[in-house]
Amino acid sequence: MADAGMLRFHVPEPEVRPGGTPDFSNVTIPKAGSVPRPEIDVDPRTIRDMAFSIIRVLNRAGEAVGPWAGLLSDDELLEGLRHMMTLRSFDARMQMAQRQGKTSFYMQHLGEEAVSCAFRKALAPGDMNFPTYRQAGLLIADGYPMVTMMNQIYSNEADPLKGRQLPIMYSSKEHGFFSISGNLATQYIQAVGWAMASAISNDSKIAAAWIGDGSTAESDFHAALVFASTYKAPVVLNVVNNQWAISTFQGIARGGSGTFAARGLGFGIPSLRVDGNDYLAVHAVAKWAATRARKNLGPTLVEYVTYRVGAHSSSDDPSAYRPKAESDAWPLGDPIVRLKNHLIQRGVWSDERHTQAEAEILETVIAAQREAERHGTLHAGGKPSTRDMFEGVYAEMPPHLRRQRQQAGV
Repeated sequence: MADAGMLRFHVPEPEVRPGGTPDFSNVTIPKAGSVPRPEIDVDPRTIRDMAFSIIRVLNRAGEAVGPWAGLLSDDELLEGLRHMMTLRSFDARMQMAQRQGKTSFYMQHLGEEAVSCAFRKALAPGDMNFPTYRQAGLLIADGYPMVTMMNQIYSNEADPLKGRQLPIMYSSKEHGFFSISGNLATQYIQAVGWAMASAISNDSKIAAAWIGDGSTAESDFHAALVFASTYKAPVVLNVVNNQWAISTFQGIARGGSGTFAARGLGFGIPSLRVDGNDYLAVHAVAKWAATRARKNLGPTLVEYVTYRVGAHSSSDDPSAYRPKAESDAWPLGDPIVRLKNHLIQRGVWSDERHTQAEAEILETVIAAQREAERHGTLHAGGKPSTRDMFEGVYAEMPPHLRRQRQQAGV
C-alpha cells in the first residue's frame, strides 16, 4: 500500500475574519412561499429535503405568500410586533444598566426577537419551555411582568429567585418557563423527560426544548434525540442557529451534517428549517410542530436560521472574531422591520404609528425600570436575605445546613 503521506488535522474556518468583507454567499435562501406545507401526519422520510431548505412567508415586498401564510390576524400580528419592540427596548435598557454597574451580566436578543415571541403564541397554557438565556421573548409574549424580570436581573430584595440565579436566568412555572441552566444543553434532555412524563400521565401538555447552534455539539443534545425519537415524546426540539456560539462560528458544532436540522434525520424525526427573522414563518412552523406533538405524532426538530447581531453577552467583544459590518450584510434582515413593513403593506400600520409605538414602549420600559430600582440594584438598595440561600432546597433541611444557618445568624 502506497504511503499517503503525513496526516493533517482539520479545523473548520469561517468564511471571513475580522477586517474582511462579510460573505453570506453560502446561505441559500429559497423564494418566499416556495416550500410546501406537509400534512401534520406526514411520514418524516418523505420530507427529508425540508431539513436543507428554509421556510419563508414574507417576501421582499412585505407580502405574506405561500402555504404557510394566513394563520394570524392583523390584530395578532400587531400584538406580535409590540412584543418584539418591547423585548428590544427592554434589552437596550438592561444592557445600559449593566454598563452602569447596576447588574453584573446581561445577554441581548438583538436580531432574534421573532424566534421566541412568535413561538410562544403557538403554545397553549400549561405547555412548558426549557429555554436557554436568549428566549426572554417567551415571557414577554406571555405577559410576564417586566418589573419582575428586572428584579431578577438586579438580584434585589424583590427578586423572585432570591439572588440564587445569574441575571437573566428567569424561572416561572406559571408562564411555562423552566429555570434556565447555565450548563447549556441540559435543558434538552429535561424537556424530553418532561414531555415523556406528560404522556405517561395522560396529560395534554407538551414541552419545547431550546438550544443554540454551539451547544448542539454536546452529548445531551444527542441523548435527547434518542429518547425523543424512541418514545415519540410530545416535544418540539428547537435549535436557534444564530451563526455564532460564544466566539466560534456555527461550522465548529455543525460538523459535516450540512444543517443543524439534518441532525434529526438519522433519528427519524421530521426536521424543518425556518427563516428565524420572519415572525409569520416562525409562528406557522411552531404551530405545525406543536400540533404534531399534541396528536401523539412525536417530536419535531426545528432549526431557526437567524443572526446574533449583538455580542454573545456583556462580557463579549464580537469584533475579535467577526467583521464589524457582518450583521448589516445578513440577508434575512431585521425581524421587527420586516413585520412592520408587512403591516404597512396591509394598510394597518404606518411609519408614524411605529415611531409613536416606539416612544410609548420605551416609556413603559423606563417606568418598569424605575419601579424595579426602588427595590435595589447590584450595588445599592435592598438585597435578598442571607437566610434565603438555605430555603427552598430541601423539603426538610438537613442538620448540617441548619447548623450553618445558625452560625450565619439568620
